[in-house]
Amino acid sequence: MSVARANGLNLYLERAGSGPPLLFISGTGGDLRNKPNVFDGPLSKRFDLLAYDQRGLGQSEKPDTAYSMAGYADDAAALMVDQGWDEACVIGVSFGGMVAQELAIRHPERVKRLVLACTSPGGAGGASFPFHKIEHLKGEARGRHMIPISDTRRDAAWAAANPDQYALFVALGAADPFADEPGHAMGAHRQLEARAAHDTWDRLPAITCPTMIAAGRYDGIALPATQEKMAGRIPGAKLQWFEGGHLFIIQDRAAAPAMADFLTES
Repeated sequence: MSVARANGLNLYLERAGSGPPLLFISGTGGDLRNKPNVFDGPLSKRFDLLAYDQRGLGQSEKPDTAYSMAGYADDAAALMVDQGWDEACVIGVSFGGMVAQELAIRHPERVKRLVLACTSPGGAGGASFPFHKIEHLKGEARGRHMIPISDTRRDAAWAAANPDQYALFVALGAADPFADEPGHAMGAHRQLEARAAHDTWDRLPAITCPTMIAAGRYDGIALPATQEKMAGRIPGAKLQWFEGGHLFIIQDRAAAPAMADFLTES
């Protein structure tokens, strides 16, 4: 656990494991203090795994200025330089996948192999669910709203048939243990502003590294049709489906090993 100076910001990072270098870029609101996180899964057993809190989030610096997707990508590239990495494999999840697209476009020499998980390109290719439009929803109201969107199988009939699971998911979706920290709300808002402007669609053909599109069959945030469009836009991209919704990496135990296998192909 440490803090790196990258792209003019102090970014909180954690690094563990051994093997090929792997940069993991997390999703909307990502905070390494929330457990379990990527270090509790199988990736640190196969890689030298580096993950970090992005600007405005967690224990990283939260400047009250406009954020951009290009800026997030430059943060990631600068963090790699700080860690002495010329290149690395990259996994970007959800919002992190948007950042990873920009990283592979803006800094192609840094990305050896790429996994884009439950994410979207924006523009004509389709955007992920517009979180900026429900920013007013807090706590349990937000949790209830997102359950059938995160996994389209969890509709009203499912909720009625599974009241205990539904209550658990509402509680998990409502939890925000660091909400009262200085800069928390502002940083989260700045991230959503940048996310709303994400659009790599016209530039996706510039991604030339081996790329895997990892998708959940029941994802209502990063839609299945969007995954197919994105896979067709990136030269040679491999599209692989998993059983689950937006959180298929947790729901389908085959997901993380499949990503790791792809990243270590020769």
